Amino acid sequence: PRLTNHHMPARGRCSVYSGFAPKPIMEHKLYRAPPEVRGMTSLDKEAFTQTITVPALRVPTGVLNKVVKSLRKATIQRPGVPRVVQDKEETSDFRLVLLDPHRVSSPSSFSEAEAEALRSFSVAEELQYYELRLTYHNLKSEEVLEAVLPQGQDVTSGFSRVGHIAHMNLRDHQLPYKNLIGQVIMDKNPGVTCVVNKTNMIDSTYRNFKMEMLAGEENMVAKVKENGVTYEFDFSHVYWNPRLSTEHQRVVQLVKRGDTVFDVFAGVGPFAIPAARSGANVLANDLNPESHRWLQHNCKLNKVEKKVRTFNLDGRAFIQGPVKQELPALLKGRAGVHVVMNLPALALDFLDAFRGLLHQEPSCDENLPTVHCYGFSKDDHPEADVADRASHSLGFPLKDRCSVHFVRNVAPNKDMMCVSFTVPKEVLFKPSAEPAPKRQKCEEATDSTQS
Repeated sequence: PRLTNHHMPARGRCSVYSGFAPKPIMEHKLYRAPPEVRGMTSLDKEAFTQTITVPALRVPTGVLNKVVKSLRKATIQRPGVPRVVQDKEETSDFRLVLLDPHRVSSPSSFSEAEAEALRSFSVAEELQYYELRLTYHNLKSEEVLEAVLPQGQDVTSGFSRVGHIAHMNLRDHQLPYKNLIGQVIMDKNPGVTCVVNKTNMIDSTYRNFKMEMLAGEENMVAKVKENGVTYEFDFSHVYWNPRLSTEHQRVVQLVKRGDTVFDVFAGVGPFAIPAARSGANVLANDLNPESHRWLQHNCKLNKVEKKVRTFNLDGRAFIQGPVKQELPALLKGRAGVHVVMNLPALALDFLDAFRGLLHQEPSCDENLPTVHCYGFSKDDHPEADVADRASHSLGFPLKDRCSVHFVRNVAPNKDMMCVSFTVPKEVLFKPSAEPAPKRQKCEEATDSTQS
């Protein structure tokens, strides 16, 4: 069925149809944009205004709330559109309850329970027809973009929300409309005051996106809350992914009070700061000077600056410097040692930094570190793929000695994975020139790990 559309003044009008009176034609869609908005590149909000005809019930004011509650599945649901309006007589005794034309086209459309409720409240089941003015403000972002963009083209308006910033990844065919899209996203999402578009891939060195402003104020310093922790950072200069909160939480929950965490690619602190808050000692590193600055800022913001030592080094230099210095004492202790390596594009290649990292002869009861290393895989068997690549980088087979966790699908046929394993002592320790005779228990322990 079709809904009639008329351009009308702001006031709604009402007419009643019952029995054999002609009914207005109802459209399948509640709102059908005027054809002249197609191809618009600069947003003209007035052009979207339309008047449509919707069914309504005339309800005595005394039972109004009860009727609205009984008909909640049948009433009109639209941003900024009232479900109850003045009756055409403009008396205080009656109001009109507006109904969803998809759900109600005649009195027989009401369910048994709805019809029973109307009878019990003495509401006449005859339908009124009300002319309702819809404006840009009553539309959803998808409806606006569907009306504007070329027909048959994808209008996906998805974005990542980072504080007050909406971060989009527009396709080529959407670029002519980019400023209009930005404005619509800002209008339809309360709290978004800045919309940006990613213009190229992540720069693997510093992991920050090149961005273009689409709409709003050019303020890139975002404030976000994740798992109860507050972070502040300049989104145009650092890496932040709002879709990793579950993964951050999963790894931090493996860390116990008193453990030590080495965060090799720490960013602004989404692993380091929660780990410090849960009582771990943390050494956190990032090569990007901006990330390092915001990491320090966030440590102070969350009052963990005494629990976190920060470094601004290349990942390999961090492993072969601070990690190498701290490990010998930690290996003799009982507390857990975790190494987090979240730079999925490159981290697996950094595992070779653990080869022969330490020189002294291992004793049997070494408290070896656990590594959580991230990688992307386009392989049909991503678990095996990342385990094989980690083994290759370490120069030691990890088969049956590691676990691989699926983090998220980042693109068609591209998964982000996390491989976790205890660094084998065969990798970590360089054999000394003259091997000392091994203790019997140690040989047994070595045999059991290889079986």
